[in-house]
Amino acid sequence: MDKKLTLSLNKSVIESAKDYAKSNDISLSKLIESYLAALVKHKKSPTEITPLVESLSGVISLDKDFDVKDAYADYLIEKYK
Repeated sequence: MDKKLTLSLNKSVIESAKDYAKSNDISLSKLIESYLAALVKHKKSPTEITPLVESLSGVISLDKDFDVKDAYADYLIEKYK
């Protein structure tokens, strides 16, 4: 059963959303409904882990003091020498 909902949004956001909906051949109501449905679904159920990702879990072991940001910075420095 559909119900009416009134929203107050920024005018430019409304216009952009209308353009997006029109270019994707969907009503603005359906666009917002599908977004909210996806948002609620995502929050209720945690992301599923695919068998491939699960099989890779634990393959790499890192030291407890390993700093990802430092390692990435070192990588970039080396890459762009």
